[in-house]
Amino acid sequence: MDKRQLAEELGHPGAQELLAGSMARLAYNAHDGFPRVIPVGFHWTGEHIVVSTAPTSPKARALASRPQVALTIDGGSTPEEAKALLVRGVATLDTVSGVTEEYLESARNSMDGPELEEFERNVRATYQAMVRISIEPLWARFYDFGAGRLPDFLAELVKGG
Repeated sequence: MDKRQLAEELGHPGAQELLAGSMARLAYNAHDGFPRVIPVGFHWTGEHIVVSTAPTSPKARALASRPQVALTIDGGSTPEEAKALLVRGVATLDTVSGVTEEYLESARNSMDGPELEEFERNVRATYQAMVRISIEPLWARFYDFGAGRLPDFLAELVKGG
């Protein structure tokens, strides 16, 4: 996918709405050769999707040698409301002292006030270090099923082709 197409997909208002969220599903290849799909908190920087984790996490160990990932962010509870952003990319890992700012930013998307303060206190007490997993999108597609923005195969099927 060229950079212009990638920018169009990620820049779509519906995609931006999903990127402003706090949860996604991350797919990666584990050391045993089998894929894993796990829920993760994330933060969109405008260029990268950042996931933070403990240095001892299975995903950090696996991504160190197999950095290719896929991510899905979706929303809507009915077919008419269903939206999904699919992303494929490459992860870069960086271990930092303490808690990554992106981890706290992700939490701010879903909580505030005393709940956020308690969360931040607990996180800072728990993590001596974190791994920042910065995912560079190389391919993306935004689907809005209610608006007719469908995968090509499904659009053809709906048209009767």
